[in-house]
Amino acid sequence: MARWNTCNVLKLDHGARHLWQFSNKFTLQKEEAKLANESLSAKAFDKDWQTLFQPRLNVAWLPPDKVFLRALQLPKADFAETQSMVDLQLEKVSPLPVPQVVWSFEVLPHSSGDMQTVIVVVVARQVVEEFLGQLEGQGYLADRLELPLIDVLHATRANEDGVWIYPSNGGPCLVAWWYGGVLQNISLVTLPKNEQRVALLQNQFVQIMWAGELEGWITSPPKFHIVAHGEVAEEWRLYVPADHAVEIVAPPSATEIATRTARRAGADKPAVPLLPPEYTTRYKQRFVDRLWMRGLGAVLLLYIFGVLTYFGFVQFANFQLGGVEDQISQLGESYTNTLRLKERVKVLQDQMDLQFAGLDCYKAIADKLPPELTLDSMNFDRGRKLTLAGSAAATSVNQIHDFNRDLRKAETGKNQPLFVKINPPNINNRPGGQDVSWTFPCELRRTSAE
Repeated sequence: MARWNTCNVLKLDHGARHLWQFSNKFTLQKEEAKLANESLSAKAFDKDWQTLFQPRLNVAWLPPDKVFLRALQLPKADFAETQSMVDLQLEKVSPLPVPQVVWSFEVLPHSSGDMQTVIVVVVARQVVEEFLGQLEGQGYLADRLELPLIDVLHATRANEDGVWIYPSNGGPCLVAWWYGGVLQNISLVTLPKNEQRVALLQNQFVQIMWAGELEGWITSPPKFHIVAHGEVAEEWRLYVPADHAVEIVAPPSATEIATRTARRAGADKPAVPLLPPEYTTRYKQRFVDRLWMRGLGAVLLLYIFGVLTYFGFVQFANFQLGGVEDQISQLGESYTNTLRLKERVKVLQDQMDLQFAGLDCYKAIADKLPPELTLDSMNFDRGRKLTLAGSAAATSVNQIHDFNRDLRKAETGKNQPLFVKINPPNINNRPGGQDVSWTFPCELRRTSAE
């Protein structure tokens, strides 16, 4: 069972349901019994995407009242050859035409090394399909169909010759004939619930004993073993012939049988499944479709969540934007007044700068103007350009250049140059040649914006 993570075994008994869940170590993890009007927990056996990594095996017990059993003695061979031999014998042992049945077999140990005992299990296909329909109605999709009577045989140790009877509550009882350490005959006996059941059962015992004596495998009077306990065992003690020895054997528990079924179904060995292959294909396709639908549903939910998240962020951003717009509307008037005051301050500052610049120019001219020169005009242009014009005697041209040079060195009260640039003087002779006129522009240094 290494490839299975969990294994479920389900029993349907007259509408009631019993579910065992085992781990991959065949340890019982959960046992759940429900009545007909109660539903099982689908989480225990439902398959989802997690089963891709933790495979789950769902096993269902076939009802024994509609199963036919036959024991065959065949030469010992491998599985494929044994399957071929059983297939050849199927027309003889099957109560129905072979196309109308599903079948499987189980190999039991044989006292002879060259032979093997094969229990052939035959079930009508219609019965299997109806049973699978009941399971699907419960939401249980079976991976394997098993017969618990096979595990009952494995759980009982036949250490002597005789008959082993497995009574059933309301169903057929299993009768197994062991002689020489070999299962010689196996049958399911259905008894009516009237006074004729004892005679009918004893009559079947007599017929099997005659057949065994004719075939040669009954070599001594059989000893009857009743695998039951309590009142059931005492009741069945009266059903067997009075001249034969009777022994009461403790039956295995239902949990032990379910454990053996899980171990046998989960074993990694070849087997002929009772589950029709078309059902296996359909269940697999349903599982794949369910994964796709759940995957698409998850993607759709994720997309819807992303869209809702996006709209949530948009609404939150709109809320923040509205708050910012309200603040802007509240601060708009004060902001406008602030800009207006700033412009007024700028104009006043510019006026003050111009006044101080004019005073600095007056002071520099007064300090640097030689007595030989006469200043005729001083013109400010946009607060940045100062044009000086004057006159002097023709012999005072050098003083004009000295005046121009001295103004370049003029500084403000902050020890900063007063002028950025002073062009050389433009000197022109006046009529008569006695006097000259001079002029030169000066660019003021401004430290504040206009």
